[in-house]
Amino acid sequence: MILVTTDEIAGKRVVRTLGLVRGNTIRARHLGKDIMAILRNLAGGEIHEYTKMLAEAREQSIDRLVEDAEALGANAVIGVRFQTSMIQTGAAEMLCYGTGVIVEADG
Repeated sequence: MILVTTDEIAGKRVVRTLGLVRGNTIRARHLGKDIMAILRNLAGGEIHEYTKMLAEAREQSIDRLVEDAEALGANAVIGVRFQTSMIQTGAAEMLCYGTGVIVEADG
């Protein structure tokens, strides 16, 4: 599966647009990680616990986007974007979306 943030893929041409594809996950903070994050915040620097949590949320969202695209029969997703939103205090959604397409080699 080819995933790009652009509307075109070099060396490929879109032969069919299948529609919106998406993948999301909702993650909640963990009390133990929050305590470590507060301590790191006091000292300054990167909050590794949240960095790891967001990276995992992005990867899971991408995996679900690919599953959605495959279910439509797509072999690529163009215009891939991420969006986050707070669901409740301590919980946020990570959404990955784009346009599922079928591409072929240019030429």
